[in-house]
Amino acid sequence: MGFSYHDERFSTMRKVPGFGFRVSSLSNERGVALVVVLWIFIFLFVVAFDFASSVREDGMAAHRYAEEAEGYYLALAGFEEGLYRLLERPVPGSQTGRPASPLTQPQKEVDGSWQEKTLGEGHYRVRLMDEGGKVNINRADEDTLRRIFTNLGVEESRRSILVDSILDWRDDDDLHRVNGAENDYYLSLSPSYTAKNGPFDTVEDLLWVRGVTPELFYGLEENYSRRVGLREIFTVDSPTDRVNLRTASAEVIHALVGASLEKSRKFVEDRKKLSDKTLPDLLRLLGIAAGDAAMRLFVLTNPSVITIDASGQHAGSVTPRRIRGIVRLGGGNRGFELIRWVDRDAWISERIER
Repeated sequence: MGFSYHDERFSTMRKVPGFGFRVSSLSNERGVALVVVLWIFIFLFVVAFDFASSVREDGMAAHRYAEEAEGYYLALAGFEEGLYRLLERPVPGSQTGRPASPLTQPQKEVDGSWQEKTLGEGHYRVRLMDEGGKVNINRADEDTLRRIFTNLGVEESRRSILVDSILDWRDDDDLHRVNGAENDYYLSLSPSYTAKNGPFDTVEDLLWVRGVTPELFYGLEENYSRRVGLREIFTVDSPTDRVNLRTASAEVIHALVGASLEKSRKFVEDRKKLSDKTLPDLLRLLGIAAGDAAMRLFVLTNPSVITIDASGQHAGSVTPRRIRGIVRLGGGNRGFELIRWVDRDAWISERIER
């Protein structure tokens, strides 16, 4: 068009492309700043979320701890009540004992039934069980062990392993029986350990013995249905090698006599109705005739070693807190001796006994 390079209008036209470039550069800078700001917000959101989650978890942990602590002291209140009931019970031959009442009859006190009470915003349960009403695993002979596993329905091959392994575990030598187990077997396991070669310290020690599975010990089938477990039959705290028929549970009677659980439970209910009990009376009630070999398995005596089992639970808590103490009662005014304390019983105990 004939414009000179020095013409003012030409100069103006040359500046337009440069202006477009600066506008595009400014837009890019704003986009980058927006992305940076978004990343900062995301970072702050993640930090705030993590902090909120941490605070929430700490708060829930503190809440659970408070509920567990309250459950423990509720269980402890149940334990103390059970102990009080035992100490209030008149001791035979004592001149200071109070007259017996229906609540303080020995067979009613230690029948293993739960008693529940409300305290504050929670509740506790307590039950008393005579250890003499179970089979002492350290004193049971081979015939008694074989009888028990037979009545529990254990097959012959496994029954022989269980009986021989229990006897091998508690004897003081390293010679194993035909179907038993000693150090050579237990050291081959993973993890390995050695046989006790001495008396059982707790009934839970049975879980270390060859052939004893958690299902057999706790009384659970593969589909989690209930059956009689070894923990309901055996004890290490019974003061005698025989079972107190006055307080033996239906599960123990089923294992020793072979009667069905229904018949054994009926015997326990009928036993409560008898005001004066003698061993022949109870044996007849159970259907054991004179001269029966099962007679030598039982004795009739007052409970002296008793388990006080208690659990406590806050009203809003899902899981109860459970404690257990085993006490030996003294004669006259000698009170009691605490011989074992379990501050936190196995979680499975609460599940299978409900």
